[in-house]
Amino acid sequence: MTSAASSSTSSPSFVRTHIKSGDNVLLRLPSGDYRNLKVHDKPGRITLGKFGSFHQKELIGHPYGLSYEILPEGKIRVRQPETMTELEDTSATNELINDGNFVQPLTYEEIETLKKTPGVHSSEIIKMQITQNANYEMKSEYSKEKYKKRKEAKFLQGFSILEPNMFNICEYWFVKDPQRVRGIRADSLGQMMSFGNIRPGARVLVVDDTGGLLVAAVLERLGGEGRLLTITDSESPPTYHVVEQLNLNTTEAAGIMTYLSWAEIDEEWAPVEAYEPEEYRTHSQKVRSEKRHARAEELRKRREEFWAGEWNALVVASEYEPFSIIERVEPYLAGSGSIVVHSPYLQTLTDVHQKLRAKPQFLGPSVTEAWLRQYQVLPGRTHPMMNMSGSGGYLLSAMKVYDDETANSEWIARTAQRKARKQRNAEKTSSSTPIPQDGGGSPSGAANGHAGPSHAATSGGTDGAPEAPIANADTTEPADEVMDSD
Repeated sequence: MTSAASSSTSSPSFVRTHIKSGDNVLLRLPSGDYRNLKVHDKPGRITLGKFGSFHQKELIGHPYGLSYEILPEGKIRVRQPETMTELEDTSATNELINDGNFVQPLTYEEIETLKKTPGVHSSEIIKMQITQNANYEMKSEYSKEKYKKRKEAKFLQGFSILEPNMFNICEYWFVKDPQRVRGIRADSLGQMMSFGNIRPGARVLVVDDTGGLLVAAVLERLGGEGRLLTITDSESPPTYHVVEQLNLNTTEAAGIMTYLSWAEIDEEWAPVEAYEPEEYRTHSQKVRSEKRHARAEELRKRREEFWAGEWNALVVASEYEPFSIIERVEPYLAGSGSIVVHSPYLQTLTDVHQKLRAKPQFLGPSVTEAWLRQYQVLPGRTHPMMNMSGSGGYLLSAMKVYDDETANSEWIARTAQRKARKQRNAEKTSSSTPIPQDGGGSPSGAANGHAGPSHAATSGGTDGAPEAPIANADTTEPADEVMDSD
């Protein structure tokens, strides 16, 4: 359930299919490196080093996920995808191959001259290197394919446009600067979202020291429904550069995202109030005062929203000691709220794990290590990649439960309710049974010639005997619960 403040009438657009002016774009080069750039509908060229350059306006309107080749005049065109074919086994081996300068007659100067020659495409240069290689025909089919891929990675002028989703963005930062995102790999980020049960409509607390990687992942999972509150060091609005790469509508995303500092979440902390004169000398002084009042009121609402509690998850990737963060925020988590902490160091989470096990309000704390193995998938050549990352960090997960020693299980509570119902029914039955009279009957009834109050209330049989009391006097209660035995 989300509050009125957290609901949004229009969800941010998290799915991008085509490039628009002002979008952030991820490019993957033939060498495997990534480039992040912002595209504008203005004159200008995008330079990719030895892989060529082109006009940035050429990218606008193109779909994500395709590969392009750069033409000499600065334009781009879609490169046709290569089909995977089975390689035929031959008797050729690499046993008699001798590498040396004589193997490739094309020199570095000649290749640079060909690259600068108008009308000569990079694919033609690669083909010339293959045909003039003295040992090419002596190679096996697998070696020929590897040789071709190496030359394409070195000389092919082209790139691929990647969709700006969290998987590609996390891969980009993990390859470029893993320390900046505290070593969070794409699979580790996905496990954090799963352990935290991040879903549309959830209310999530985030402590993010990764430049916005966690915030961006939570925003993508929420899909415009729910509430996200980040806890930062500064009282000013935080700047998350990773969020910008998602190409979100900032106005719509601001409707579900807010922030507080560590001092502001403390209920005993009070902001410093500025001196307000009784009369304003100038109009600008009055305007500044109104702005201060508006900021103070907005801060008060954000603090009250945090103190109201019932947050569904706490996701942490911070340089601070994790247990101190959990202790500060845990009182405001809802029952069954998820706690997820990432750290690149195992010992840090091991200490927190021991402390959580000693507290009854944390259920099932566990420490896991994200493990990933990437595979090359090609016909006849499927095998693990030769170079892989060693670790994507460690994850601590737990669930918050209410620490109530007087709480009983649901079965005990229902058993007590059944006993209470039976006791009430027995009391109703005894109160509705008439008191038997002696032989002379009631004096008042004999004198007046009519039955007493108890007879009039219960008579209905032909012989004047009262009707049997109803077994289940409370019609709103299920009959099967009344008939259950202890």
